[in-house]
Amino acid sequence: MFETTVAPAPGAHPDGHAASFDQARHAGAGSRPGSWLAVAFAVPPVGLGRIGDAWRKVIDRHGTLRTVLREDAATRTTPPGSPRLIRTHDIVVTGGQWRRVGDGSADPRGVLRELFDVACDPFGTPSYRLTVTTHEDGTRTAVIGLDHSHGDAWSLLVLARDMLAVLGVGEHEGVDLVDGGVPEMPASVPSFADHTRDLERRPTAPTEVRNRWARIMADGDGVMPRFPLSLGDVSSPRDEVVEVVDVLDTDGVAALERAAQDAGVRLLPLAVSVLVGVNHRMDAGALRAVFPVHSRRGPDGDRRRWADSVGWFITNSVLECDSADPLECDAAVSDAIGLGAYPLEPLLRPWGGMPQTPGMFALSWLDNRRLPVQLPAEAQPQHVSAWIRTDGVMAWFVLNNDGMRLRVRYPQTPEACQTVGTWSQLVTEGLREIAGVQDAEPVDMVS
Repeated sequence: MFETTVAPAPGAHPDGHAASFDQARHAGAGSRPGSWLAVAFAVPPVGLGRIGDAWRKVIDRHGTLRTVLREDAATRTTPPGSPRLIRTHDIVVTGGQWRRVGDGSADPRGVLRELFDVACDPFGTPSYRLTVTTHEDGTRTAVIGLDHSHGDAWSLLVLARDMLAVLGVGEHEGVDLVDGGVPEMPASVPSFADHTRDLERRPTAPTEVRNRWARIMADGDGVMPRFPLSLGDVSSPRDEVVEVVDVLDTDGVAALERAAQDAGVRLLPLAVSVLVGVNHRMDAGALRAVFPVHSRRGPDGDRRRWADSVGWFITNSVLECDSADPLECDAAVSDAIGLGAYPLEPLLRPWGGMPQTPGMFALSWLDNRRLPVQLPAEAQPQHVSAWIRTDGVMAWFVLNNDGMRLRVRYPQTPEACQTVGTWSQLVTEGLREIAGVQDAEPVDMVS
């Protein structure tokens, strides 16, 4: 593990700056295991010294990696249950060294989870770590882990791409070669703190958007959407169950895309039509789900301003639809994206922020094929998951160049295993049916 040492940035404001709405929600829950996310990827057979130097260059490029979160001292004396005021503070990297972790006999995945549970903490200084595992055949795998307050899935790809670019692997727009053919990273990209301040300067949401949020919250009795079927007793978080199913291969995805084109919509609304149909089939009512959307939209004339930055560029919206007609699903998706185009904190202020409701249901759509950040195939990138306790349901639809997968996380109760398992199976079968996949293997959920 590369242990980075840091210090307060000279001249930084002693009180720091306001954290984003999502950063404050995340850090306000306090230090806890499983608050991180990570990416693993193959690195070339070079020395650890060169890998460490490459990581320092990446840190120098990304201002987000030179910030830490702190709880404002004034909030420590507020009554229990009061919102915690979280601030972002600037730091500088003063050095770093490699440190061995584990004895070499344990499963590296378990060692990494234990390490990141401690090191990648919302209030870590810093809240990220780089590790490198050397395999018996001499190949090496790097893993970058960081607390969620400093990154999202897109950010992980940016960090891995930049590391590989400095190490001379793959292509990187704007990377120049200096003496000896060593890539040199370009100037720093905008940090997530800049994005937070930019949001604060934006106009408030129009009346129709505020009214739409008010209706959403009223329909949910003041809470965010919940999974529409029984999850059993989730009055407190339970151990998680994470299941993954290979829904379609590349040919199946291509067929699904043709079906979407024939229906006059994109792939996501067609998938939403399947979700609505499954709800109806299970007597679960209309589809209502928290719907994360990215907030990397740059200003006019600089639409890619945040594309190469690292941070939590995600905001939450709500997707609602009660019709399986793909065109109506398309309108519902557009509505949800529009709701997520405005800062969330002022909109949810009447409800004390975004309520963390037991049984909350969220849907995420991630088409990695369309991201402007791509990794070379030889890097073999993989998402590394934390283990958490949960009281809600989260479903990710992930599309890569090898097909579509459905990943579902839910609390480990007998009722949730039954209802969420059935829901996942019907969703998978519905997507396969539209794609015309007749001879697919039975749905095999892999934990």
